[in-house]
Amino acid sequence: MSNEVKTLIGIAVVTIAIVVGAAFLVGGKASPTAETQPLTEEQTQKLIREDSYSKGAKNAKITIVEFGDYQCPACRDTYPIVEQILKEYPNDIKFVFREFPLPSHQHARLAANAAQAAGAQGKYYDMYGSLYQTQTEWTTTKDPMSLFETYAKNIGLDVEQFTQDVKDKKYDDKVQEGINDGYAVGVQATPTFFINGEYIRGGLPYDQLKARIEAILNEGK
Repeated sequence: MSNEVKTLIGIAVVTIAIVVGAAFLVGGKASPTAETQPLTEEQTQKLIREDSYSKGAKNAKITIVEFGDYQCPACRDTYPIVEQILKEYPNDIKFVFREFPLPSHQHARLAANAAQAAGAQGKYYDMYGSLYQTQTEWTTTKDPMSLFETYAKNIGLDVEQFTQDVKDKKYDDKVQEGINDGYAVGVQATPTFFINGEYIRGGLPYDQLKARIEAILNEGK
């Protein structure tokens, strides 16, 4: 093999590595090998706000916080895993979703505003589910708002109020708060999870997530 060919192969390998890394940073496929690191006390306080929406058990032994982007394919792939875990451990887990729309995703911030507007009418996680279940629909249209209005109608919202709130960006400050808090706790990509404050970058496969939960529940037994 000539030196020139070796050089070209080396350049290609480096280029692929850079592209794959960049894709992850903007919300690519969930990483099978999650990274963990401890948070400071100040950072921990930014994980959940008093008005953050939660689902699951209120006084749970385990709290899972996700910083996610509704237009992120990896977040969409992780969504059913989280839902399955919540069904299996209804009395043990509290789940909190924090919006972290990435600037590279054209409709992500609008979707986050739609979720917040639905939350104001008591249907935050209904809209959360609708957005992930139909991600391939609204992310490929020029007018996602019309689809969001359909989802709002389907989950029983006052559609006129919902539409006005989203267009007025009434809850955009809450979306921005999620972004600010995410950066403060070290979020660099979506999805990023915190399980009882433990930082996990990338989505955990079902078996790994279940194993972590079982380990926490069995502590002290």
